[in-house]
Amino acid sequence: MPNRLKDLLRKKLTKKELAITPSSFDIVGNILIFSDFPKQLSNKEKMIGNEILKNYKHIKAVFKKTKKYSGKYRTPKLKLLAGEKNKETIHTENNIRLKLNVEKVYFSQRLSEERRRISRLVKNNEAILTMFSGAAPYPATISKNTRAREIIGIEINPIAHKYALENLKLNKIRNVKLILGNVKNEVPRLKKKFDRIIMPLPRGAENFLDLAFKVAKKGTIIHLYQFINEEEFEATKQKLKNICNKNKINCKILGLVRCGQFSPRVYRVCIDFKVL
Repeated sequence: MPNRLKDLLRKKLTKKELAITPSSFDIVGNILIFSDFPKQLSNKEKMIGNEILKNYKHIKAVFKKTKKYSGKYRTPKLKLLAGEKNKETIHTENNIRLKLNVEKVYFSQRLSEERRRISRLVKNNEAILTMFSGAAPYPATISKNTRAREIIGIEINPIAHKYALENLKLNKIRNVKLILGNVKNEVPRLKKKFDRIIMPLPRGAENFLDLAFKVAKKGTIIHLYQFINEEEFEATKQKLKNICNKNKINCKILGLVRCGQFSPRVYRVCIDFKVL
C-alpha cells in the first residue's frame, strides 16, 4: 500500500510534496495511523486522508500521531485527518481478534509476526507469565495457538486491562488470568514459577528482570524486548549477562531477534535467554 498511496496522490500533489509523502504507517483494525507526517503537508492532510478512505473501503478513519508513545502508559496522541472520530477498533491477527482504543492502549501491529514466533516456541502444558500485557495480544495469541496450561498477564493501565478482559470473552479464552496492577507489586504475590516469561516493554524492561528471576526456575525461558542501536547488540548481550550475574542467576542467551526497525540503525529486538 505505501507505493500505491503515492500513485493515488500523483495527480493531487507536486513532485516535491510526493517526495515527502509518508510511506510508513500502521493499520490497526479499520484505522490507519501515520507516525510521522511532515508539517509541509499539513494543508493537504485532509485531502490525503479522504483519498485513502475513497480507495480503501476497509479503512474507516485516518489519524496522525501528534505525540508519540509517552506518559505512564506509553500511549500516543492522535489527530483525525479523515473519516470516523471513533478510535476504538477490532484488530485481527494470528487467529484472534483484539478490541482496543488506539489512543488509550499501547499496541503495535508490527509485532504480529513476533507474537506468532513466540507462540510457535511454546510447548504443551507450559505456564506462562506476560508482564506489561496491555490489551492481551500475547496472552490471547498464545492461548489460541498453543496448548499452554496457564497464562497470566499483568497490566498497569486500567483501560488496557478492561479491553484485555473483553478480548478474553471475544476469543472465548479460558486459560488466561489477567491482573490489574504494577508488576512490582503483583509479581511477588504470584507464589509460583513459570516455564516462560514475556517482557514486551520496549524501554526499561531490563529494570524488571529481578522480578522475573523471582518467578523463574531452572529451564525458564525469558523473552526480553529492547530498542537498541545495531552497534550495541553485543554490548546488550553482555549487559544482560552482567544483570544475571548480579542476581546470581546462570543464564544462556539463545538468540537476539530483530522484530522491527524504530529508526535508522535502531531496532526493536527480543533477547531470548534461558535460566540454567
